[in-house]
Amino acid sequence: MKFYYVYILKCSDKSYYSGFTNNLELRFNQHQAGINPESYTHSRRPVELVYCIKFDNPNDGIAFEKKIKGWSRKKKEALINGDWDRLKFLAICKNDSHYSNNMSKERDFDSA
Repeated sequence: MKFYYVYILKCSDKSYYSGFTNNLELRFNQHQAGINPESYTHSRRPVELVYCIKFDNPNDGIAFEKKIKGWSRKKKEALINGDWDRLKFLAICKNDSHYSNNMSKERDFDSA
């Protein structure tokens, strides 16, 4: 059975890089060697593998990689540290425009 991996690297500048591969060891070594001068990690070596998850289905892995690429640094660190409570807290939308944040405003308006 073939496996697919979503991984997070911590770069020398303390930034994070998320990627997807079917050969984690090879891909990590490519990042470390700086094979592609245009890649994000090239000028940020050395890199450290700080998170990895395995998938049977490549589409699931690709979807997860796309999701975490959009996450904040704090969410990525919660994932890396396995801090599921913090990750859940950070996933709550805090925008004023979010419906759950307007519910109390509507109640205040109804009671006025």
